[in-house]
Amino acid sequence: MTAALLPLAAQARTLARQDDWQGARACLLQLASEVIGVAATDLTINRDQYSLNSLNGRVTLADGRQLFFKYHNEEGEDKTIEEYYNAELLREAGYRVDVPVYACGEPGRQILFYNLRSDLRLADACRDIEERQAWDEIDPLVQAQREYDQEGLAGALRTLLPGDLAAVCKEPVHQLFHHRLVGDGAEPGFGGRVERFYVGKTFAFPGIDIPWDALKDLHWTINGVPYRQTLAQLFHASGERLNPELLADHGVVTAHGDAHNANVWYETPTGSPPRLVSFDPAFAGRQIPALLAEIKATFHNIFAHPLWLYEPARVAEAYKVNVRVDGDMFHVEHDWELTPLRREFLDSKRDLYWRPLLAELRKRDWLPADWEQVVRLAIFCCPTLVLDLRDGGGSGHTAHSSALGLALAVMCGSAPVAGEDVMTRWLGGL
Repeated sequence: MTAALLPLAAQARTLARQDDWQGARACLLQLASEVIGVAATDLTINRDQYSLNSLNGRVTLADGRQLFFKYHNEEGEDKTIEEYYNAELLREAGYRVDVPVYACGEPGRQILFYNLRSDLRLADACRDIEERQAWDEIDPLVQAQREYDQEGLAGALRTLLPGDLAAVCKEPVHQLFHHRLVGDGAEPGFGGRVERFYVGKTFAFPGIDIPWDALKDLHWTINGVPYRQTLAQLFHASGERLNPELLADHGVVTAHGDAHNANVWYETPTGSPPRLVSFDPAFAGRQIPALLAEIKATFHNIFAHPLWLYEPARVAEAYKVNVRVDGDMFHVEHDWELTPLRREFLDSKRDLYWRPLLAELRKRDWLPADWEQVVRLAIFCCPTLVLDLRDGGGSGHTAHSSALGLALAVMCGSAPVAGEDVMTRWLGGL
C-alpha cells in the first residue's frame, strides 16, 4: 500500500522513514487539526534517537496553544491495538502519570496530545550526565529513580490479583513480545519481526559476514564466558514460553508496560526534589502478567546504555568489538560496560522492585518454577525485536553495533555454561 492510501499517522511513519520530513509534518498537521478540532498552524517533529517506533514533537494551534504530541505506529501492527491510550486507568490505579488533553486511538491514527512542558525526559537527563561523565551529579536522578521504583512496586502489589486467561491474552503489552515473534505459517519464534529482520538475511560483523542459517546455530562465547543457548534456541524458546496463554498463571498487575526513560518526564519542581512522571502508556493494562510489567524499563533504561542501541553509529569509536568464528563457536570480545548511573539504576530495580515483587509472588505460591527463564527471554526480546540489529537492516546499525547488540541480547537471554556476567550477578541477587 502506498503512503498516500494509509491513515495519517501511518503515512507520517512511512514518510519519516523515507526521510520525507516535510511530508510527515503535513500528515501530522492534518491529523492534529482533525483530532483536536482546532486548526494546527505549525508543527515540529523531534528527530531524537529514542523514537524507535514513534514520533514526537510540538504543535501550535490557531488559538495560540502549544501542545506536545507523541504517536506510536508500527508497520503490520495497527490492528493489534484495541485500547491504545490508557493513562486514565493508570491514574485510577494510583500511578503518577501525565494524562493527555486529546487522544485518538483509531488504528493508523493513534496520537496523544499533552500540555507542553519544559521538563526534560529522563532519557535526555541521563544522556547529558553520561556525555559529560558527570558522575558526581547522578544522585538526584538516582533518588528520583529509586522513588519511582518504590511507587511502581506499590502499584504492582496494590493491583496484584489472579489473572483471567481471556483478559490476559487481550493485553496490548504482548505486542512488544509474542506478537513480534509469530506470523502466519511461521514456527513460533521465527515469524513477525524475527522473520522480517533476520531469517534468511546476512549479518555483517567486523571483518566477517555470516548468513542467518549459519549464525542461528552458533554457540556464543562473550568476553571468555560461554553461553548455553544459540540465537535459534532463544527465539524458539521466546516464541513458546512468552505465549500469552502461558503467562496468566502467576498473577497480573495494572502497569504502564513500556516505561522506558523516553516515556518518563524528569520533573524538577522549585524547592522540591526531582520526581518522575510517566506518559504515553500505549501498552498499559489491568491484566499484565506480573513478570512482564517492568521488563521494558529494566532493559531499555539500563542495558541499552550507554548509546549502543540508540546511537549505533558511535559504537565503533566508543568500544572495541572483535569477533571470530571457531568451529561452532562465535566469539565476541568487547569493552562495553554499564556506567555508574546505569549500575545504580540496576541496583534500584533489583532492591526496590524485582526482589520484593518476586517475594510476594513466592508468598502467594504464584511464582513459576521457570520465572528466571521468563524474565531472561522477555529481556532478550527487547533489543532483538525493537529494531533490526543487522548492519544495513534499515535501523542505522553497523557491523560493530550489531555484534555488540546481539552479544548483549545473548548475555541477557541465556545463562552461561560457566562463569558469570552482570546479568547472572543481578539475577542471583533476586
